[in-house]
Amino acid sequence: MPLPIALARQLTEEQIAFVKRTGLKAEVLEPGFVRLMMPAAGNANHIGSMYAGALFTLAELPGGALFLSSFDPKRFYPVVKEVNLRFRRPARGDIRVEARLTPEEILRLERQAATEGKAEYCLELRLTDEQGEMVAESRGLYQLRMH
Repeated sequence: MPLPIALARQLTEEQIAFVKRTGLKAEVLEPGFVRLMMPAAGNANHIGSMYAGALFTLAELPGGALFLSSFDPKRFYPVVKEVNLRFRRPARGDIRVEARLTPEEILRLERQAATEGKAEYCLELRLTDEQGEMVAESRGLYQLRMH
């Protein structure tokens, strides 16, 4: 059974000290869907746009946030294997990312991890500004592993 949403939100925003310092917010955490926001405040670089490390954090974290809202942490744990990030334009203002796993994909991953010890999932994401314009795109490869 996935974690209660309030606990999943707290872990997403506060468990990793670096993430907590960025001010990242988990705006929506539901089974199979997350929306995260990286605030502009405190995350600017030398030219006034969002720091690349803050954008990378925003691109990488949905794999774990989806885990917390979709899978049973008593049975499984997530591992990030690879993340690629392509910058498309300067990121100004708060930046958001949404990630989804269908109920069928969640079930497939649980079954595969239960029988093989691990299952991989890929998230191709768009990081967008407040106007909905894409500022970066990412591809992350994650594993769901059995305890």
